[in-house]
Amino acid sequence: MTVASTTESAVTDGPAPPTPSRHEGRKKAEGMTIAGIALRTPYWVFTGAVALIFLAPLVWTAVASVSPQPGTNQVDGWGFGNYRTLAAYQAGIWRYVANSAFVSLLTVTLTLLISFLGGYAFARFRFPGKNLLFLITLAILMVPYATLLIPLYVLLNQVGLQNSLVGVALVLTMFQLPFSTFLMRISFEAVPRELDEAAMVDGCSSFGALWRVLLPAVKPGLITVGLFGFLAAWNDFMAPLILINDSERMTLPLAVSNLRGQVQGVVDYGATEAGVVVLALPCIVLFLLLQRHYVRGFMSGALKG
Repeated sequence: MTVASTTESAVTDGPAPPTPSRHEGRKKAEGMTIAGIALRTPYWVFTGAVALIFLAPLVWTAVASVSPQPGTNQVDGWGFGNYRTLAAYQAGIWRYVANSAFVSLLTVTLTLLISFLGGYAFARFRFPGKNLLFLITLAILMVPYATLLIPLYVLLNQVGLQNSLVGVALVLTMFQLPFSTFLMRISFEAVPRELDEAAMVDGCSSFGALWRVLLPAVKPGLITVGLFGFLAAWNDFMAPLILINDSERMTLPLAVSNLRGQVQGVVDYGATEAGVVVLALPCIVLFLLLQRHYVRGFMSGALKG
C-alpha cells in the first residue's frame, strides 16, 4: 500500500512541463508581429498607390489654381488671381453657387421623401403588380440619360418650367429615384419586421411605426441616398445645359464650362482649375463627414442579400 502510494505520488508530483520564459514569449510575439507586417505590407502598398492615383489630379488642380500661368489673371507669383477671375465672371460666382445649392438641396429633398416612402411601400406592403411596378421603376436606369432630355425639355416647356431651376431639380430627381428606391427597399428589408409589428402592438399606427422605429433604423440608407443625390445634382452638366438658357440661372458646372473660353475661344486654364476646386470642395467635405454612414448604408443591403 505504501509502495503504491509512493508510486502515485511520484507520478502526480513529477516534474512540471517547462514554462516559456518571458524572453521566449517576447521573441515569439515579435516574430508574429513581423509576420503580420510582412503579410500586410503588399496591401498597404497597393492601397497607398491607389490613393495616390486618385489624389494626384486633385492636388495638381489645387496647386495649379494658385500657381503663375501665362495667359491667366495669375501671371506673376503665387496667389488667388484665378479665383478673382472666377468670382467676377458675369453674375458672380456666389450666384452660381447659390443656384447649384438650390438645385442640389431640392433634388436631395424630393429624392429622400419619395424614395423613403416608395422603399417602405415596396418592402412592407403587398399589392397587385408590386414586383412589376418595381421593375418598371428600375427600368429607367437602362435608358440613356441624354436621350430623355429633349422630350423632357418639351414637356417642361409646356408646363412653364423649361428655364427654371425647379425644372432642373425635377429632372435630376427623376433620374435619381430608381437607384434610391432600390437602396431604400433593401434598407427596409434589412430591418426585422418584428420591430414595426411590436410598435403597432403597442399602439402605433403604420405611420407612427415608420416615423419612430423604422426611420432611425434606415438612417444610413437615407444618408447614402442623400449623398448620392447631392453629388449627382451638384456636378450635373447636361440637364442645366439643355434646360437653362438664362445666364443668371446657370449652375456652377455650366458657368465654369462657359468661363473656359470666354475670350475669343482661348481656354483660361487658371480660372477653370479654380472653378474645379470650388466644385470639388463641398463634395469632398460631405463625403468625409458622412463616410461612416455611407459605408453602413451599403453594408445593410449587402448583409440582406
